[in-house]
Amino acid sequence: MPNASARLAAPAVPAASAPPAGPWLLGVRHHGPGSARAVLAALAAARPAAVLIEGPPEADALLPLAADPAMRPPVALLAHAVDDPGRASFWPMAAFSPEWVALRWALDHGVPVRFIDLPAAHSLAIEAPAPGAGETPRAEEEPPGERAEDEVTPAVDPIRVLAETAGYDDPERWWEDVVEHRSPGGTTGTDSGDSGTGTGDGSGATGAAGGDGATGAGDEYDPGASLAPFAALAEAMGALREAYGDGDRPRDAVREAYMRIQLRTARKEFGGAVAVVCGAWHVPALAARTTLAADRALLKGLPKVKAELTWVPWTHDRLARHSGYGAGIDAPGWYGHLFDVPDRPIERWMTKVAGLLRAEDRSVSTAHVIEAVRLAETLAALRGRPLAGLGETTDAVQAVMCEGSDVPLALVQDRLIVGESLGEVPDSAPAVPLQRDLTRTQRTLRLKPEAAERELGLDLRKDTDAARSRLLHRLRLLDVRWGEPVEGRSGTGTFRESWRLSWQPELSVRVAEAGMWGTTVLTAATAKAESLAREATALAGITALAERCLLAGLPDALPAVMRALADRAALDADVGHLADALPALARALRYGDVRSTDTAALAEVAAGLAERICVGLPPACTGLDADGAEALRRQVEAVHGAIGLLDSGPARAERLRDRWDAVLHKLAARDTVAGVIRGRAARLLLDEGRLAEDEAARLMGLALSPGTPPADAAAWIEGFAGGASGGGMLLVYDERLLTLVDAWLAGIPADRFTDVLPLLRRTFSAYEPAVRRTLGELVRRGPAAGAARGDAGRSAGGFGPGLDRGRADAVEPVLRLLLGRPPEPAGAAG
Repeated sequence: MPNASARLAAPAVPAASAPPAGPWLLGVRHHGPGSARAVLAALAAARPAAVLIEGPPEADALLPLAADPAMRPPVALLAHAVDDPGRASFWPMAAFSPEWVALRWALDHGVPVRFIDLPAAHSLAIEAPAPGAGETPRAEEEPPGERAEDEVTPAVDPIRVLAETAGYDDPERWWEDVVEHRSPGGTTGTDSGDSGTGTGDGSGATGAAGGDGATGAGDEYDPGASLAPFAALAEAMGALREAYGDGDRPRDAVREAYMRIQLRTARKEFGGAVAVVCGAWHVPALAARTTLAADRALLKGLPKVKAELTWVPWTHDRLARHSGYGAGIDAPGWYGHLFDVPDRPIERWMTKVAGLLRAEDRSVSTAHVIEAVRLAETLAALRGRPLAGLGETTDAVQAVMCEGSDVPLALVQDRLIVGESLGEVPDSAPAVPLQRDLTRTQRTLRLKPEAAERELGLDLRKDTDAARSRLLHRLRLLDVRWGEPVEGRSGTGTFRESWRLSWQPELSVRVAEAGMWGTTVLTAATAKAESLAREATALAGITALAERCLLAGLPDALPAVMRALADRAALDADVGHLADALPALARALRYGDVRSTDTAALAEVAAGLAERICVGLPPACTGLDADGAEALRRQVEAVHGAIGLLDSGPARAERLRDRWDAVLHKLAARDTVAGVIRGRAARLLLDEGRLAEDEAARLMGLALSPGTPPADAAAWIEGFAGGASGGGMLLVYDERLLTLVDAWLAGIPADRFTDVLPLLRRTFSAYEPAVRRTLGELVRRGPAAGAARGDAGRSAGGFGPGLDRGRADAVEPVLRLLLGRPPEPAGAAG
C-alpha cells in the first residue's frame, strides 16, 4: 500500500515511451477536474478505437446529443421507471467530469462510444438495500447513478485510506496536492510568471482542453506518461480491494460483472484498443480474470422494469455534497474554475471574487486582489502544499476581502465555490409530453427556469401575469414546486401576487410523475384536482382544493370539487371542521372575483357553512381545556375574517354579518366560555365598532374582578389584547383599559403571580418594541385623572379627547375606494 500511494503521488515515467497494450482502464474520481485532464491526455495519446464509459447502456442512443451546440453542462441523464416515474436515477455530468470529457472526445473524433454499467432497467427494479449496502433507487434519495466510487461507506473510503497512507489527515487536501495540482505530465506547476504567484503552463489548473474538454492533439502527449497515473491508481485500488473486499457494496459485484461482459464484447469488435472510463474503485474488478459463465451467473434472475431515459439540466448546487442529490464534491464552482482557466488559477479566482463582492457594493480594490493572492501562496508554503488550494484561497479571501467576516464569505461560498450554474439541453432531447408543453408555456410567458432563487411580482389585471399565476398554481397542484407564494404586496382579495422561483433538477422527475395525469399542464392539473376531490375525506381539504382550482384557473375541475364539497358539508356536523373549511371558501370567492370566475355555486355553499357555524359555535366553546380553547380561538378569528370577505353581497350577506355579531356578543358575555375566547370575541366586536368602549371596559372589569381566578383572567387578557393584532396599541390609546390591567396585575397575590406569568409574557412579548416602551412609560407615569372612572371628558396625556369626525370624514372616501365599496349616499351619514 505505501508503495502504491507513493507511485500515485509521484509516478516515475520515462520522457517518452510507447503506451502499454490495451484495453486501457482509466480509473477516475467522478467530477474531478484532475481526472478529467488526465483522461483527456490519455485518450489523446492512446487514440483508442472505442471508448466505454460507466453509465446506463439504454442511454447510448442519447449520446450524440452531447455534441449538440445547445447542450451546455452541467446536465444529467435521467432514468425513470415508466410505470412509476418517482423511481428514478440521475447520472450528472459537469464540464469537468471525466465521463463528459471522454464522451465529447469520442464524439469529436468519430470514435464509437458506449455506456457499459448495469442497465437502468435492472438498477431501478432492484429494491432499496439495507443502510450501507448500496444505493437506493428512489428519486428523492440518493440514486445509484450519482454515487461516486470514492464516497464514504461504512467500511472504507478509498480516498481517505490513501491520504492517511501518504501522511495526510484531510483526504480532500491530499487529492488536490497529488491530482488537481498536477499537469497531465505528472509535475506540479510552479512557474512563477511575472508576479511570482502564477502557476505557468504546467500547473494543475492548466486545462488541456477548453470548457467542454473536447479538444487536444494526440502528439502533444507522451503515451507512457499519460497512462502512468492510471496504472498507479489501479495498483492502489487493487491493494484496497484486497484489504476491504467490496467495501460493503454488494451490488458492485453485479455491476462489475455486467461491465466485464460489455468489455469482452467491445474487445471482440474493436480488438484491444479500447479505453474504459470508470470509477477507480471498479478498475481491479474489471482487470480481474473471470469466466463469462461466472459473470452471467451473477446477472441471472435480476428484476427488471421498463425504463425511459433522457437528458435534463443539472446545477452545480446539486453536485455539492450538502445538496439533495450529492455527487461527492464540496466545491463544483471551484473545480469548474480549475478546469476552465488556461493559466494562473489563483489570480483569476481572486479576480472573480473581487467582481462578485463589488457587484454587492463592497469596497474591493486591485490591491485587495494582489494581497489576497500573496497571502494564499504564503499559506500554501507554510502548510507545505505545492500550490494554494481552496482552503488557502478561502482563508485569504476572508482575511483580505471580507475583513474577517463570515457574511460576505457565505456569498462567495454560494455564488462561486458551489456556483449557481444551470445546464441546458437541446429541444431534440426526449421528453414526456407534459414536459414539452411546460417548456412551450414557459417560453410563451417568458418565464425562464433558473437555478438561482428570484422574486417575481405579478399584477393579475395583466393578461401575461394572470397566465403566469395560473401556470405556477397548476404546477403546485401537480407537486412541481417551481414557485412558492411569498408575503409581499399581495393580500387577500387584491390584484397582486408575489412568488419566489427556483428551478431545481429534481423537478424534472416531478414533471415525469405528473405526466400520468395528462399531456398538458392544464389537462394534468384538472385531472389531478378531480382525483383529489374524489379521494378527499376532510372538509377543510376540499375547500382548500376549491380555492386552488380557482387560483389555477381550472373551471372543468370545479364541478367535481363542488359535488364533493356539498356532499361532505352535508354530512359533517363538527363545528371545528366547518370553521376550518370556511376561510378557504371565502378566499376562493374573492380570488374568483379577481379572475372573473363564476363562483355563484361556491357562494351558496359558503353561506350555508357560515349559517351552520353560527348555530353550532356557542355550545362548542364550553368545557374546553387550554389547548382546545386556543385552537378554537384561532378558528373564531379565521371565521370572523372569512365572514368579512363574504360580506359583499345582497341582503343575505348582511343578515349573516348581523347573525355573526350576535354570536360574538353571546361568546363575550357567557361565563362558561373559555376566557381566551371571551376576550377575543370582545376584541373583534370592539374593532368592528359593534361594541361600545364603555361596554368593553365593563367586560374587562368583570373578567379581571377579584373573584376571577388569576389564570382565567390572564387568559381573557391574552384573548383580548394578545398577539400581534394591535392589542398593544389598544391599551396605548385607551388608558381606561390599561388602568384596569395595571390594577389587576398589582392585585394578584405573590403566590399566584408565577402561575399567570407565562400567559402574560406570551401576551406582551408579541407587541412591537415601540409599543412595549410606550406602555412602560404610561404605567410609570401613572393613570390620568378620571381614567379609572371612565371619564370620557378627559383624555390620556398625548392623545386627543375623542374622535375628530371632520378628519375621519375626509379619509372615508379614500378608504371606500381602496376597499371597493360604493360611495355612501348623500345625507346617509349622521
